[in-house]
Amino acid sequence: MQSVLPLAQETLTRTIEAADGESVIYVTSRLESALTVDRPVSWAEHATIGPPFLEPGKVVVDMPATNCRVRPYKPGPIPGHLVYDHDFKWPLAPTNNGGQADLRLVPTDHNWPDLASCQMDPSRRLAFVTALHLEKHLVYGYVFRREDYPWLMSWMNYTGDRHAARGMEFSSQPFDISHRETVAMSPLFGAPTFRWLPAKSTLETRFLMFYTKVPDDFTRIDDVTLDAGRLTILDHSGKRVVLAASRRL
Repeated sequence: MQSVLPLAQETLTRTIEAADGESVIYVTSRLESALTVDRPVSWAEHATIGPPFLEPGKVVVDMPATNCRVRPYKPGPIPGHLVYDHDFKWPLAPTNNGGQADLRLVPTDHNWPDLASCQMDPSRRLAFVTALHLEKHLVYGYVFRREDYPWLMSWMNYTGDRHAARGMEFSSQPFDISHRETVAMSPLFGAPTFRWLPAKSTLETRFLMFYTKVPDDFTRIDDVTLDAGRLTILDHSGKRVVLAASRRL
C-alpha cells in the first residue's frame, strides 16, 4: 500500500506479509521525504484492542517497560484517574486518591480515560507488547525494533461499554503532542522523543504481530523473543509457546 502526502512532501509505503504455515504477520514501512532539508518526525503505530476481546478484569497487558510518565493534563469531559505529568516505574502508576493503579490490568471498577507512556528497556534490541485474555487463553501481540519505537503509549479508554479501548501504541514519541513539544522534551529518561527524517532520504521500520492460543495457566507474559525462525512466548510460570516465524526484524 502507498500514500503520497503532498502537504508534508512525504510518501509512505507499507508492505504486509504472511508466510505459509505461520500465524505471524510482518509489516514493513518506508517513509520517503521529498524535502531538501532534514525534518523531525513523530511515528506511532496505534495498536489497540477493544470488545469483545477487551473484557474488564479478564485481560492483562505486558511489555518490557522501565521508566514511565503520565501524560500532562489534557482538557476533556471526564478527568483522568492517574496523577497528571507524574513519573513512575511500570506497571504501578500513582492515582489521584493517593493509591496506585496496576496498568497491566483492565479494571472492573473504574470508567476513566488516561494515557501513560513507558520507555522500552534500553538493553533490548527487540521489544514487545502483549494482551492476554485470562479466560479465553488467547494472546495477541507485537514485536518491534526498539530503535524504531523506543516508547509505548498505554491509552486507556475504559468506558465500560462497547466503545472501550486499550491502546498499546509503540512509537518514536511518548505523547500525542505537537512536533515542537516533542522536540523540546527530548531526551526523556535518556531516550529520544522524535526521529530525524534526513533530506531526500527514507526511513524504514519493521514489526510483526501474532495471535495464538496459550496454555490455561498463562497469566503474565515475561518475554517474547524472535530467533532462528521461532517466535517464543514465555509466561511467568516458565511455560512457553513457540510459533514459526521465518523472517527477521
